Amino acid sequence: MRYIKYAFFFILSLVTCFTAFSQNSKSTMKNKALLIIDIQMFYFPGGSVPLVEPEKAAQNAAQVLNYARNNNILVVHIKHNSNSGSEIHQLVSPIDGEKVISKNEANAFNGTDLLDYLKEKNIEELIITGMQTHMCVEAATRAAYDLGFTCTVIEDACATRDLKFKDKIVKAEDVHYSTLSALNRTYATIITTEEFIK
Repeated sequence: MRYIKYAFFFILSLVTCFTAFSQNSKSTMKNKALLIIDIQMFYFPGGSVPLVEPEKAAQNAAQVLNYARNNNILVVHIKHNSNSGSEIHQLVSPIDGEKVISKNEANAFNGTDLLDYLKEKNIEELIITGMQTHMCVEAATRAAYDLGFTCTVIEDACATRDLKFKDKIVKAEDVHYSTLSALNRTYATIITTEEFIK
């Protein structure tokens, strides 16, 4: 009888610990939001501003999006206004109930209700994916950090393009990684899709 009593209390303690862990995990997830920035058709082959390997980045962003939807993480789609090719790519298309924000500036907080929406939802941490790495992704990350958010950028769920300055051509890979290296540790934690999902 004594052993049954001990077993009962042991099982009860395990259930209590699991419940507390589960509630804490759900609470943590509720304080997170995924920003999918400008994964739009004009950045893909045939668009007005094609990037280098946008398909690969979009596929990774889709994995992050699927994880977010399955783990109670708020999803916010951000799109840049344009006369053509402004449609969000089908790999990361919004579903009913997901917020879509349209913007005219590189910084997604500038001239939009993004900050108010995140505050309303009690968001503290942002997971950031999108296009272009050196432009709208970087602008949103720096702004978010300055506004008090903890930021994580998914490096292989972002893409960019070659840049030209005077007579110098900077390859997309260099643009991508130099931007991420500037953001790393100071403004954001930089991780891969695989690392995030794990």
